[in-house]
Amino acid sequence: MSALPNSHEVLLKNQNLLRGRLAIIGMVDPALLPRLPDRGLTISEHFGNYQQLLAVSGWTAAFGYDAPELSSGMADTLVVFLPKARVELSVRLELALWLAAEGARLVLVGEKKEGIAGAVKQLKEFAPQASKADSARHCQVWQADSLPRRPVFDLQRWLQWHPVECEGVGFRMAGLPGIFSDGELDDGTAMLLQTLADSPLEKGPVLDFACGAGVIGTWLQLHQRATEQGVFPVDGVDVQFQAVACARATYRAAGVDGLIHASDGLSGVDGRYAAVVTNPPFHTGIRTDTSMTERFLQGVAKHLEPGGELRLVANTFLPYEALIRRHVGPVKTIAGDRRFTVWSARRH
Repeated sequence: MSALPNSHEVLLKNQNLLRGRLAIIGMVDPALLPRLPDRGLTISEHFGNYQQLLAVSGWTAAFGYDAPELSSGMADTLVVFLPKARVELSVRLELALWLAAEGARLVLVGEKKEGIAGAVKQLKEFAPQASKADSARHCQVWQADSLPRRPVFDLQRWLQWHPVECEGVGFRMAGLPGIFSDGELDDGTAMLLQTLADSPLEKGPVLDFACGAGVIGTWLQLHQRATEQGVFPVDGVDVQFQAVACARATYRAAGVDGLIHASDGLSGVDGRYAAVVTNPPFHTGIRTDTSMTERFLQGVAKHLEPGGELRLVANTFLPYEALIRRHVGPVKTIAGDRRFTVWSARRH
């Protein structure tokens, strides 16, 4: 049996704290569930993780913080793991208070390097009686009883809107806690958009892989309108719940077209496109991790029409050029500086 993350192991060590119907928010390894004493609901904002959770017998899995499986007062014990982004913890804690039944217990688990000390301060803002139950494996476990329950949970409370402008095309981008580059147009995406203005894509439908808040698809369609080009829908996929929710909101607000849905890599993508554009992630937490992009490059050609274009922006130091050439076709650099490079490749 493979080792669980430290935070999961320390929860098992303290499973005496768990009672009744469980709701677990933010678990990353489904192998934890069969080892727990009771059953219940588990919530993940990562679509690949959610798909794994669906296969665990006796548990209900929910994708995201507004999933239809969630209802008020459904859990006797709420386990909250720390998210990568501290701002997302406020969402998880408020959701837990809405899910809590009368007399429910909240268990907060996290590693010291994840910021458990600051997280405890957030917990004590509404549960000053919270106490430390354990400290082990570089983690802390905190317990709070007699929770103040929330009558409603409205994710829209955290939704914020931010202006985006590039090449004279402006719109509003939706943001939620935990989403990449919340509140600003990151420099890599800005460079990619500049190339889309200078070297327009061939006419036809486009896929935005790892679409985030929907910036690329929204800008591209608005730019095509402004320059009186043919406007084609831009579909978007992302593995993160917040990204999917924000991209849909951004598209609606801007009045642009395209199907936005969750997908772990390209597994949920059907059909072919005239072009695929992407600013893919290369981090898992704070660690550089290019594995998702490498898998994407290995499979993207089958989603391109013959002669279709892949246009990808990434940090210049990342080893993507050879992979693009091997799996897609002839590749060239169409923009770049010391930080970012935009590559363009045509399918063989």
